[in-house]
Formats: sequence, structure tokens, C-alpha cells
Amino acid sequence: MNQTVLTPAILLAAVLCPSVAYAEADKDVTVTPYADIRYRLELVDQDGLPEDATASTLRVKAGVKLGEWNGFSALVEGEAIARVGPRDYNDTVNGRTAYPVVADPSDVLLNQAYLQYRPIEEIAVKAGRQVVNLDNQRWIGSVGWRQNDQTLDAARLTVKPGKAISADYTYAWRVNRIFGPDSPNGIWHDTNIHALHVSANPGKIGTLTGYAYWLDIPAAPAANTKTFGLRFAGNQPLGGKAKLLYAAEYARQSDHAANPADFTLDYMLVEPGISASGFTIKAGFERLEGNGTSALQTPLATLHAFNGWSDKFLNTPANGLRDLYADASYKFGQDSGVKGLTLRAVYHDFNSTRGGLNYGSEWDALIAYPLTKKITVLAKFASYNAKDFASDTKKAWFQVQAKF
Repeated sequence: MNQTVLTPAILLAAVLCPSVAYAEADKDVTVTPYADIRYRLELVDQDGLPEDATASTLRVKAGVKLGEWNGFSALVEGEAIARVGPRDYNDTVNGRTAYPVVADPSDVLLNQAYLQYRPIEEIAVKAGRQVVNLDNQRWIGSVGWRQNDQTLDAARLTVKPGKAISADYTYAWRVNRIFGPDSPNGIWHDTNIHALHVSANPGKIGTLTGYAYWLDIPAAPAANTKTFGLRFAGNQPLGGKAKLLYAAEYARQSDHAANPADFTLDYMLVEPGISASGFTIKAGFERLEGNGTSALQTPLATLHAFNGWSDKFLNTPANGLRDLYADASYKFGQDSGVKGLTLRAVYHDFNSTRGGLNYGSEWDALIAYPLTKKITVLAKFASYNAKDFASDTKKAWFQVQAKF
């Protein structure tokens, strides 16, 4: 039987051309190179530290996708993060602790490398280093905001028996964290992580998801937990171009494996909203319970997307966290002359779930504009006003990103 072979000449052609397709014995394989280049300037002013941070970094992520051949496909992706300017920030490995943390250390690494097999349309098996993003990434995500992705060395099975239902199971034996391999906290080795995720779409009312996550992380015993939850999210037309938006979620987390603590804690989210004519307005209530000693944690989440962009609550305080927030955005349409321009503002009010503590509040703002289909510019700002937790912090970001 004839088989298609990826020769060095074919791979070279793939690099030189945006997309290369070739055939042998009626079997077509597509080789598609891609690149994602992102420059960012991040500024941080944090009370309690003698210096302000200035981090100027460039991230180049590039890879090759191999299209399906007899059910098999693959992806290989490298990533390089370089400092472009002075080292006036704590990247978590350079020892510059007088400065605030900007967790983007310089590095060159293999970001993704996986093989996927899909014997039939409804079943796919993927094994290797990969990005895993589930739902809104509250429990498992790739932390795409930071220059280095969080990836899992994992095997993943996806089954879609019908259009209205899907099931996903992931087993991960290693977590490659955003801090990079040079950090003592950069890699969690020998993990025993199981993630089961089932979604159903009953009609047009939304998506109902059930999940169960078992985390056994020897390098971080306090993160060893088991979590069971339900999430429902969707939207309904209100007439014209208006839509009612809604999301609700409940989960229960308890200690697992070698966690030295003994606890059972609740998670709750309620997020109604409305969108119309480019505007999107949401109100939210998120509650991560704490008992004074332990608190509900989400160590594999894309944490920057939750509880304020100043990142003061990457670890939930022992007395828990209640985040009451309002989120408003506007995206300009086709006739505006600045199509795609997005403006967004978010306000958070933070309190504890135990002890009546007022942690503080935060304002976040963003402006983003696609200069072309491939190039986007962004400016972002966060201001945390501390009361009973952490310290006053202001952050600003200026970013240019190009995807090819």
C-alpha cells in the first residue's frame, strides 16, 4: 500500500508557502505553517515595593499543522520569549524582587507537539503536549494572556455521538506552566490529573455542561482537589438585534490525594447580561468559598480572565472571595469607519465569604483595534484599590499582535 511521506523538501516548501497540499495514491495531506508574533510593554506600580516594573517583551510562536491522512493529523509548535529593553521587572526567575512580578521570563521552548487520530468523525484521540481550554477556562485553560502558554502533556479523548452532545476526557501527567522550565514552579511533574467534561445542547436555550476534575499534583499538595460541577450558559433573542445573555454555575470542591487539609467548599456564578447593536452589558456574582484555613482554588485556570486584571486573586484567600462585578463593552460595526474597534470597562467589588472582610475594588479598561485582518493593537489598564487585602496596584499594557 502506498503511503505519503513527509520529506525535507515538502517541509521546506511548507515553510516557504502559506499552505502546501500534495497527493500520492489519492491521499491528500495539507501542511500549513503559521506564526503568532506579539510585542507587549507592561508597566506596574505596586505599593510596598521600592521599584516600578517596566517589561518590554517579544513573543514569537510558530508551528506547522499537518492535515489528516488516514485519520491521523499532527501539530508541532515552538515558542520564543525575549526581553526587548531593560530588566526592570521580576520575571519570577531573575531574582529582581524589588520590582513587581511580570511573569514573562525569556525562554525558547517546545510549546505544543501532539498526534491526533480520528478513526471516525465522532471520535478523536489526541496525545502529546497540547493546549486544553474547557468552557470559559475557569477551571482549565491555557493562560493565553501571558507570553508563555500553559500546556498539558496529556492524552485526550473526545466523543461526539450527536450534534447536541459531546464528551471529553483528559488525562495529564505534566503541567507546563507560564513561568517556564527555569522556574522551580515552572513545571509540575508526575501529575495525575483527570478531567471529565460532558456537554449537551437541549434545543436553543443554551448549553448544559457537567464536569469532574481530579487534581493530584505532587509539587503542590495544597492544589490536590476533586471538583464536581454544573454550568449552564446561553442566550435568547429579544427582538431586533437584542439578545438576553445568561450563565450560571455551581461546583463543589474537596480535598484529594495528599492534600494536608480537610475541606469541602462551594463555587457559585450567576451572570446575566444583554447585547444589542454592538453593546454588551453584563452583571456578575462569583463566589469562591473559604473556611479561614483553606479556600476553593482553580490552579489550572486562565486566572487573568477572572477577578480583575491586576491579578491580585490568583490564589483565593483563606477567607474566600466574593466578586460582584459589572462589565460593559461596545464593538463598532461595519458603517462606523473603525470596524472592529472594541471599548470595554469592568468594575469589581471584592469581599470575603467569611469574616466580613472588604478586600477592595478594581477598575479595568481596554481598547483594541484590528489594523488589518492579521494585525491588532491593544491598550489595557487595571487599578486595584486595596482595603483588607494586598496593596494598591496599577498596571498598564500596550500591545501589537500579528498572526499569519
